[in-house]
Amino acid sequence: MNDTEAPQPSRLAVLLPFAIVTLIWGSTWIVIRDQLGTVPPSWSVSYRFLIAGIGMLAYAAWRGERIVLDARGWAFAGALAVLQFCLNFNFVYRAEDHITSGLVAVVFALLLVPNAILGRIFLGTQLGPRLLVGSGVAMAGVALLFVHEARVDPNGPAESMIGIGITMMGVLAASIANVLQGTQTARRYPMVPMLGVAMLIGAGVDAMIAWTLHGPPVIEWRAGYLFGLLYLGVFASAIAFTLYFGVLRIIGPAKAAYSSVIVPVIAMLLSTLFEGYRWSPLAAGGAVLAMMGLVIALSASKPAR
Repeated sequence: MNDTEAPQPSRLAVLLPFAIVTLIWGSTWIVIRDQLGTVPPSWSVSYRFLIAGIGMLAYAAWRGERIVLDARGWAFAGALAVLQFCLNFNFVYRAEDHITSGLVAVVFALLLVPNAILGRIFLGTQLGPRLLVGSGVAMAGVALLFVHEARVDPNGPAESMIGIGITMMGVLAASIANVLQGTQTARRYPMVPMLGVAMLIGAGVDAMIAWTLHGPPVIEWRAGYLFGLLYLGVFASAIAFTLYFGVLRIIGPAKAAYSSVIVPVIAMLLSTLFEGYRWSPLAAGGAVLAMMGLVIALSASKPAR
């Protein structure tokens, strides 16, 4: 079957959740920035996934889905917890101590590269010509966005390199977790209770790291912080990851990672509305190329095998 034969309903089933996830995650960078300061990052991550995990299991119970995991299921949940809900987010939150949220978002767009490579190696995902062309166009856009954000970043070169390095470690952890979600092992278990369990395990690991590094729990009772936690826990975690991993299982990790390519563009658009962000020719050109690459790649909506 060639890469243009996917029926229209399957494209809609992919594009709608893809759009929702991208819009949600495009808004999280501003919210995460507001979470930094009084509360150590590891505690904020722990609270986020405690909220998300409880919400996921409550939703699973409402749907009548039980948590029935064998040894392999618990091992899978533990691996997902450490990679996706611990290492990934701890690295991202800490990176924003060194570089701007915009630069973190742009660097995270490189998730497309390891997802494509690891998906090809471990899942046998086909990298068709449209995907390769779209990836090339999108990466050119990411390069322009990177140059722009690096120029406006107020931190020095040393801080920037530290922040970029920390972000790349988060990218690698997220990519491995993405590929795990595309395996047959992941498909053996109901997604919602599995994610709920993984999020709660991740919250526990995050809490142990936070207690070791920063001592007992710290909370900020400011309304903005608390509402930010709820938004990140419910919308950006429980809802978004369910939709994202569902899309990933259909189209594979390479195409699913295009959400990370468009997220910086959404973040910059929201910054324009709420923070007075001003577009430069580099930023505008990068955004256009990123969108063109997305259209090219996702026009080949062949499901992953």
